[in-house]
Amino acid sequence: MNTPLTQEQKVVHLLNRTGFGPTRQEIQKINRMGMHAYLDEQLHPEKISDASLEDKLAGLKTMRLTSRELIELYPPPKQAAQNPEMMRGQEMMQGPRVVIVELQQMRLLRAVYSQRQLHEAMAGFWSNHFNIFAAKGADRWLSTSYDRDTIRPHALGRFKDLLRATAQSPAMLFYLDNWLSASPNSLAARFAPNNRRRGLNENYARELMELHTLGVDGGYTQKDVQEVARCFTGWTIRQPRGEGGFQFEPRIHDPGEKIVLDHRIPAGGGMEDGLTVLDLLAHHPSTARFISLKLARRFVADQPPSSIVTQATEAFRQSDGDIPTVLRAIFEAPEFFAPETFQAKVKMPLEYVASALRATGAEVQMSHQLLRYLGRMGEPLFLAQPPTGYPDIGSSWTSPDMLLTRMNFASDLVGNRIPGSRFSPEVAGDRESFARLVAPDALSPATRSTLSQTEGSQSIALLMAAPEFQRR
Repeated sequence: MNTPLTQEQKVVHLLNRTGFGPTRQEIQKINRMGMHAYLDEQLHPEKISDASLEDKLAGLKTMRLTSRELIELYPPPKQAAQNPEMMRGQEMMQGPRVVIVELQQMRLLRAVYSQRQLHEAMAGFWSNHFNIFAAKGADRWLSTSYDRDTIRPHALGRFKDLLRATAQSPAMLFYLDNWLSASPNSLAARFAPNNRRRGLNENYARELMELHTLGVDGGYTQKDVQEVARCFTGWTIRQPRGEGGFQFEPRIHDPGEKIVLDHRIPAGGGMEDGLTVLDLLAHHPSTARFISLKLARRFVADQPPSSIVTQATEAFRQSDGDIPTVLRAIFEAPEFFAPETFQAKVKMPLEYVASALRATGAEVQMSHQLLRYLGRMGEPLFLAQPPTGYPDIGSSWTSPDMLLTRMNFASDLVGNRIPGSRFSPEVAGDRESFARLVAPDALSPATRSTLSQTEGSQSIALLMAAPEFQRR
């Protein structure tokens, strides 16, 4: 595609990139208020009412509970079986599985129904960037607070605040084992209970620099990893399977002098050692470029133009890591609406499922079957095991099995064979109007030829299985 995008294509492109796909209502809204005003509104989600979404989330009880309450109400099945008072109902016997499933249902419902689409996209981006594995030990109960209290409040704030929030999150401390990290020379580490001698753990220090801030080529050494790990000794969790709160424990902290990225951190700093490291990393030039590159990859292309990465990096540095400022630099760059960026990104499974539900106007309830489809497509929500999270490049999501699963999903959706979702042909509209919602003036001859051989609901399913709908 070499000709400039039409206005209709720009609107669909913007909705595909800043959220989970267009609906007729959102297109009408942009046409009424203009793209610039729409983007301004999305960058300030606190000004957008999401009351209808909150009504749909009201049935997810675990979303409102603290980590302590979740552990008490949804203990491991073996623990529940030992307490007759906990043997009430199937929900209790499933234990923490209920917590994870409701967390997944929340993410899907928000993607489909939230009016704050950009905030939802950014919450997903940061959740993936600062990934934790919700099925690891105590994180089965800590992940709810991680999403609600750590990621979402900072998704459109300043990067340095988000970085500190994740560093002090019990879920992150548990996932990357920093809660166990202690100075080997401290008395508390040498005389730990049950002869479980604790020592320095480098997991968080390494991922903090490689994945969260500087990037693998960001200029740090193995010595820096060791020094950063020393700085974060004592950053631990108060009762991981009880209160589950952050605390600094000076008895296991390494009080000595450290040298991080050629910066001297004097002895005796205590918890401030870790805070100093976070400040160094948040303001490092490599961090500005690494975060800007990942954002450009998410919103522009798998291999984004160097010019747009440079603009975003400069915006990051000049604004002290203000995320909306960086996003605005990306969205307002000429490259964002370049013809070669239109439909250049393959949708990840959540993006595909949510965009299908939004485009068809399907009514969605809390559905295990929809979650299972996401798992079969390769993206079980909150369950990426490696700290890298799920990949954001098209080649990771285009295997024959994955694409076949998407086709089966489209067929099951329009056939009303997915419990928890209800497709109405009247809501989806006719084939041509739906095609304009998918790819205005951009359906390939092959897709049009195949489409001409189908009719009714099956033509909607075919469009959702077509390459044009697989991309955003």
